[in-house]
Amino acid sequence: MPTIVVGDKELNGEEGKKLVLVLEDHGIDIMHMCGGHAQCGTCRVEVLGGSVEPMSPLELRTLQTKGVATDGHIRLSCQLRVKEDIAVQPLLTVHEMGVGPGPRPRD
Repeated sequence: MPTIVVGDKELNGEEGKKLVLVLEDHGIDIMHMCGGHAQCGTCRVEVLGGSVEPMSPLELRTLQTKGVATDGHIRLSCQLRVKEDIAVQPLLTVHEMGVGPGPRPRD
């Protein structure tokens, strides 16, 4: 089972599960608004370490539309599937945004 490091927390993530769901299921404060469809860009994370799958054209287009650097360090957690150990930092949180998250993304 892959390990996801967020700050000083280590989470076990079910292999193949969307990163946004692993984070949310472990009580990590992460914003998401579009239900995991890579449309809103609010579930962004910075990948601090580890290996992640290549960015899809949809994810790339959403990040470009939002004016986010697309060098691979900033990713949409709704588009990343947990496959290996990684370290991430959520960039937008429910607490900071002051609103509740959108619909729970499907796995």
